Amino acid sequence: MQRACDGEEEIAAMAEAIRGGDRRALARAITLVESTRPEHRARAEALLARLEQAAPADSVRIGLTGTPGVGKSTFIERFGLSLIAAGHKVAVLAVDPSSARSGGSILGDKTRMPRLSRAPEAYIRPSPSGATLGGVAQRTREAIVLVEAAGFDRVIVETVGVGQSETMVAEMTDVFLLLLAPGGGDELQGVKRGIMEMADIIVINKADGDLAAQAERTRADYAAALRLLRHRPGDPPGFPRVLTVSAIEGRGIDEVQDAIEELVAWRRKAGIFAERRKMQERARFRRALEAGILDAVTGDAILGAEIARLGGEVARGRLRAEQAARRAIAALDARLAASAPASGDAAVEEAAGEDAGKTAPSA
Repeated sequence: MQRACDGEEEIAAMAEAIRGGDRRALARAITLVESTRPEHRARAEALLARLEQAAPADSVRIGLTGTPGVGKSTFIERFGLSLIAAGHKVAVLAVDPSSARSGGSILGDKTRMPRLSRAPEAYIRPSPSGATLGGVAQRTREAIVLVEAAGFDRVIVETVGVGQSETMVAEMTDVFLLLLAPGGGDELQGVKRGIMEMADIIVINKADGDLAAQAERTRADYAAALRLLRHRPGDPPGFPRVLTVSAIEGRGIDEVQDAIEELVAWRRKAGIFAERRKMQERARFRRALEAGILDAVTGDAILGAEIARLGGEVARGRLRAEQAARRAIAALDARLAASAPASGDAAVEEAAGEDAGKTAPSA
């Protein structure tokens, strides 16, 4: 009992420190939510419950992706410094690719953004992507909650790069930027339509020196391509927008910032911003549910052994993947039926009735 009380006091103290802007407490909290150990997950959930409503009222979450070598880190540094100059506090959640073999990652974003990393109004947190699709660390959503609770009102989520399920990035951010290098023809063909449809702002970087004219042609090409896409109901006139920047020279950065603020202001006024936040929470619930179900199934001794056996059958070509999945689901159904108490339905109905009674409006 005493240990439980001590744990609650520790979580309360950590939450208070994060609200006060304590960077060490914030770093420890993000490490806690990234942990997969069951006891850490319980503490992380308790911490998040205390901080869910602590975000700045005007916070904006910005997703950023781009092809390798396009200059994402240089752009983020310039963009982050511009946001700080405008009076914002900036958090960068930079997701580095993990090795499929060892699970390790380079985590070099702080070395690539030295000026921004030294700014007291900025916080850079590199995290390994692990096995998660979309270049997003498994607990990035929780990390967003934590940095916002610490007072950072502009959160940039930098992803691994184009080519994976970038839908996950759009699901957790308010504005989605696609960063591209100058190019045309085959370059335009190589960018997936799905990413084009998700992007709110396309930024053509490296618009300087010999590439300046090519960057402008690329901007025109993408602007023309966007006109062929169906208009999205959540966009004001002129969006999605295509802009050129030179991150290395700092030109065009203010225009990107202005475009983001214009888009966010319009969406707030139209009620679209709040609705997107609700969609982010629903997506967060869905991902957590999927991960929880998978953990529960593979963690069960009987089901885990059956899933391992079915996986071996698929690998040997004795079963198709779809057949094996159906059998795994059937095994799960049988396991649930065998473990459910006889009065389970009545208990569920009773609990539902109690909840309904608590929330029912008075006559």
